[in-house]
Amino acid sequence: MAQVKICGLTRPEHVAAAVEAGAAFVGFVFFPKSPRNVSAEVAAALAADVPAGVARVGLFVDPDDQMLDDVLAKVPLDIIQLHGGETPDRVAELRARTGLPVMKAVGVAGPEDLDALWDYGLVADMILVDAKPPKDAELPGGNGLSFDWRLLVGRKFLRPWMLAGGLTPENVAEAVRLTGAQAVDVSSGVEAAPGIKDPARIRSFIDAAG
Repeated sequence: MAQVKICGLTRPEHVAAAVEAGAAFVGFVFFPKSPRNVSAEVAAALAADVPAGVARVGLFVDPDDQMLDDVLAKVPLDIIQLHGGETPDRVAELRARTGLPVMKAVGVAGPEDLDALWDYGLVADMILVDAKPPKDAELPGGNGLSFDWRLLVGRKFLRPWMLAGGLTPENVAEAVRLTGAQAVDVSSGVEAAPGIKDPARIRSFIDAAG
């Protein structure tokens, strides 16, 4: 059974739906351009309802030190997810600075992108393998795009990894079967509208991932 991360949560009832359905990770987005963006105050209230054993993940896009400090002073995060153009050196720096595990998202479109999975595996605690966004995309993730999962068949990873990108209740079982992913991440694939989760789709996704 693959562990599931429900990302981009913005409302208490949707956090509750994710936890009740068996999510192992819940994600809060700190990126103003995203329809799933939440303030530190809102995220703190949402995180307070997450029981022990479920990891609270904060998604950041090229954050500066001050932004991270401000969020971490208010929100009890368990994992930092970096979803921008952070270099391996920056990943290592933020990991040391915060003392928290860091998950680094790596966008994949073709074989030429796979070397980065190894490079970031040297410095991050976990790798999120996501679909590379189009060049003109406003968002680095959450675009509902997938990539050719066959690129990951038989691939060795230095760290635990999570599959993301265009996953839905309808295709997640096939994605897990094909890639052998031990964990999967979903945001737009369980939404009724951008930023608004659908509890029924959350339950269906987690059931299918198992």
